[in-house]
Amino acid sequence: MTGWYRNGCCETGGDDHGVHTVCAIMTDDFLEFSKSKGNDLSTPMPQYNFPGLKPGDKWCLCAMRWQEALDHGMAPLVDLAATHMRTLEFVDLDDLKRFAV
Repeated sequence: MTGWYRNGCCETGGDDHGVHTVCAIMTDDFLEFSKSKGNDLSTPMPQYNFPGLKPGDKWCLCAMRWQEALDHGMAPLVDLAATHMRTLEFVDLDDLKRFAV
């Protein structure tokens, strides 16, 4: 289950220091990029009930991680309608629109 609150929504609050607000659609390139940055999202972790992500999965991604991936040419596509408005504090709307599905 995705989202900071594990409710399936890219909601955020004061306790979400990573600002998990971008509804991103995983790609092989992004998953490898994230792993190279120390955040392995593709390996299952049964102890946390986490099956691991695969290309095509939607995941509430940290806004700053999405921006970093964009800066490195690895940004995943975005479900703009499911992305929280707070993302705009960190990411330009035009960039999000370019990657919107």
